Amino acid sequence: MRADSAEGSVVTEPPTGSADATDLHVLILAGGLSHERDVSLRSGRRVLAAMRSADVQAELRDADVALLPALTADPPDAVVIALHGATGEDGSLRGVLDLCEVPYVGCDARSARLAWDKPSAKAVLREAGIPTPDWVALPHDRFSELGAVAVLDRIVDRLGLPLMVKPAQGGSGLGAAVVRESAALPAAMVGCFAYDTTALVERYVAGMDVAVSVVDLGDGPQALPPVEIVPRNGVYDYAARYTAGRTTWHTPARLDPKVTREVSDVALAAHAALGLRDLSRVDLIVDGDGHPHVLEVTVSPGMTETSLFPLAVQAAGLDFGRVLKTLVTQAAARHP
Repeated sequence: MRADSAEGSVVTEPPTGSADATDLHVLILAGGLSHERDVSLRSGRRVLAAMRSADVQAELRDADVALLPALTADPPDAVVIALHGATGEDGSLRGVLDLCEVPYVGCDARSARLAWDKPSAKAVLREAGIPTPDWVALPHDRFSELGAVAVLDRIVDRLGLPLMVKPAQGGSGLGAAVVRESAALPAAMVGCFAYDTTALVERYVAGMDVAVSVVDLGDGPQALPPVEIVPRNGVYDYAARYTAGRTTWHTPARLDPKVTREVSDVALAAHAALGLRDLSRVDLIVDGDGHPHVLEVTVSPGMTETSLFPLAVQAAGLDFGRVLKTLVTQAAARHP
């Protein structure tokens, strides 16, 4: 893993916070019941350690039946959502926090729902003129009713090969597969449907995997240095993301300065088009001609030791704990 200085990137140092920032009571939600529970718990522990290093009173709690009584009995000043998968990213938990009048770091429920559903998010990005690969969203029921062979043949005719197949809703690379031959497409669809009832079939774009984290520390959204992702087996799947030695990261990405600026601008445009707030992570492919293509946008990015958001924070020369402290202070200030 490399962490180089961010040439050409200017990221504002987060403020130290108000005088009583260390008196905030912060609740970190992690775990949940999604396929990404283990990753979420690792994210939560990492956030807890960073918050405490910044002298913020924080505690870690699972999102279970005891949560609502706890919020009522001892409302926190702000919540950090370290939940991944549907629990933390589909907007439902944020809606509950809104009902409880508990402020939280990150976008509101409506924007989370939009970003969580990849076909809907891609449609918004395309309408805003932001490049994203051509796609087809196929529910399992339609796949069966219309005849699998005929549907798959039509998809290949329309989008060509290779293809990327992934759940329409989900993260961490679960259920995703690259399809290079027509014969492999049925198995990829079956694997995808194990994680979601709708498959997103996308034209595969060859190039460099890049993630751009966006953060707002009080002066508007800023793009952190892009992180280049080089998985050992060529596919950034679940094992490549969370198994030591499976992936090499270069921070900042080994891009021409002009391409770096374009990638950052596209990430900021995607963040704005989806109505996001505080932080996000935009995953892109930079093709051989240096053109970026947005694949998806995550509203609750991973915070583990191999996650991309903390790597980008480090590459920007920022302290992870102070960044989190600033975000929770801003969230607490939004309370009516």
